[in-house]
Amino acid sequence: MNNKTSQQTRFTLHELAIFVAVARLGTTRAAADYIARSQAAVSASLAVLEASLGAELFDRQGRRLEINENGRKLLPKAASLLDQAGQLQQLLSSGSAMPLRIAASLTIGEYLLPKLLVHWQATNLNSPVQLMVGNTRAVIEAVVSFDADIGFIEGPQTHPDLIVQPWLSDRMVIVAAPTHPLAGLSVNRRQLAEANWAIRESGSGSRAIADHWLFDRVGQINVAFEVGSTEAIKQLVASGSCIACMSIYALDQALKQGWLVEVKTQLKLPVRRLAIVLHRDKRLGEGAAEFLRQCHAC
Repeated sequence: MNNKTSQQTRFTLHELAIFVAVARLGTTRAAADYIARSQAAVSASLAVLEASLGAELFDRQGRRLEINENGRKLLPKAASLLDQAGQLQQLLSSGSAMPLRIAASLTIGEYLLPKLLVHWQATNLNSPVQLMVGNTRAVIEAVVSFDADIGFIEGPQTHPDLIVQPWLSDRMVIVAAPTHPLAGLSVNRRQLAEANWAIRESGSGSRAIADHWLFDRVGQINVAFEVGSTEAIKQLVASGSCIACMSIYALDQALKQGWLVEVKTQLKLPVRRLAIVLHRDKRLGEGAAEFLRQCHAC
């Protein structure tokens, strides 16, 4: 490679950070606000990077930039490199420890991971834990963008940049309040279709189960509540106003304490597979790799 070619392919981490910000946010103005730089500086850095690479990374559509094929090829590698640079900087900072960054869908994050994280931290005393809990779509976005080291999901959604590892099985259960008319009965398809339901929001793993199983096996149902919280759905069901189909992990204590009861049905209820997602270009640190081993051993 001659000197001219070498100079053309040089770029900085700062330029890559600007490229990633623009790719995620869609405009140089939004990227400038995010990284606290002027819009002119962001545009100039992006132009320098494209000139260095000898390729345009975006298609210009007015003020908006649409990432093109070149940009899509570069994005995961650039994000991975920035992630590794951040780890190196933190590793060499005096007195700092690498955090374990986990993203998990609601059922897993609220009912399964806390005990596992406490057990892991007992042998990693100086490592803080950052747990982001959201729906499956949000978890996938966090892992794809390198904002999380490991993701835990409940739904079938995935992404080409991710590796999906099967994890635990999760049995779904229909529940009602003890005072609900369907409590204690073995109900049929018609009774389920006529009942009022509380379901999760679009993008969640539980909603994917509802869309696939309820609407396929039961047909059109009466959706009285569409809620972004597992605990809120349990409280709505406990009020006697509706029923729900939920993870057995989320229902364990409520069923044991008796303030929710299982609604029996001759229809075969779904069993879903919980999964772990990792970025293909992500290099796990020692602590994250150990936590992953513990999860697979449970």
